[in-house]
Amino acid sequence: MKQLGKLKKIEDLRSIWKHEAKDFTPWLAEEENLSMLSEAIGIDIVLEEQESNVGEFSVDIFATEESTGRKIIIENQLEDTNHDHLGKIITYASGKDAEVIIWIVKRARDEHKQAIEWLNNHTDDKCAFFLIEIELWRIGNSDPAVKFNIVERPNDWAKSMKKSSSLTQGGALKLDFWQQFIEYNQSNSGVYAKSMPTSDAWIGKSIKGIPGTTVNLVVTKGNCRVEAYINSGSQEKNKSIFDTLYSVKETIEKEYGVPLIWQRLDDKVTCRIYEDRPWSYTNEDDRHKIFEFFCDATNRMLISFGVHANLFKSR
Repeated sequence: MKQLGKLKKIEDLRSIWKHEAKDFTPWLAEEENLSMLSEAIGIDIVLEEQESNVGEFSVDIFATEESTGRKIIIENQLEDTNHDHLGKIITYASGKDAEVIIWIVKRARDEHKQAIEWLNNHTDDKCAFFLIEIELWRIGNSDPAVKFNIVERPNDWAKSMKKSSSLTQGGALKLDFWQQFIEYNQSNSGVYAKSMPTSDAWIGKSIKGIPGTTVNLVVTKGNCRVEAYINSGSQEKNKSIFDTLYSVKETIEKEYGVPLIWQRLDDKVTCRIYEDRPWSYTNEDDRHKIFEFFCDATNRMLISFGVHANLFKSR
């Protein structure tokens, strides 16, 4: 019989990461490691900045949720939870106006589990607090393997019910539409499989390498559209990004597959490049067509725009 290895837990996390700020945070900020964390908690995390300033202090990782743009803070602690770090996550969340708060620790003390549970139960549906224990394991002399154990997380069902009871009819319809759309993605391995449903008229995915630009899916009572939405923070920057993309318009549209509508709004900060359809999210008979259109067009738009990210490397 073939001999099997034995799993052995590495108790001393600092034998792998000696320093939280110099070793663990840079490791976690790497794309493949943030992807592991994203998979564990069900939120697509996009890195914005390491050691991001909050007044005189700094949060370990500042990020955004890809599908909604919600701001995320991640605070790391390679030891047991303490009151100091509990205060820090609240301070940093306030300073960054974050809606997703992730506290990664070696071991969660009972009083801090209760504190995070209390915060999840007493904040609105936009806020989400995660308390996560990190473990390291190896088999024999193998490289260490990381495991994220979620100790506390939001009760999304309860929050969804609380939110539904306070929504307008239109908001409730949008929430139902996006819930169905996400379920469609989960069944078809779509890029929105890990997104959170919302009562807003849009959800989106960032286009890597193009500043402030996302692929947004937008629904109205009259139509639906897939757009490259440019909102980098200033009208001047948005115009520059739009003009750069417009310079390769022919190539983008050839890669995308059909002509797009290029809309630079001189009286507004944002710009958009889009394709639309005359289908309404309020019509149950239109929903499957919208789901197919959204998934297919998102994939094509991410590729057709993403291949030109090199135009923005020097910015």
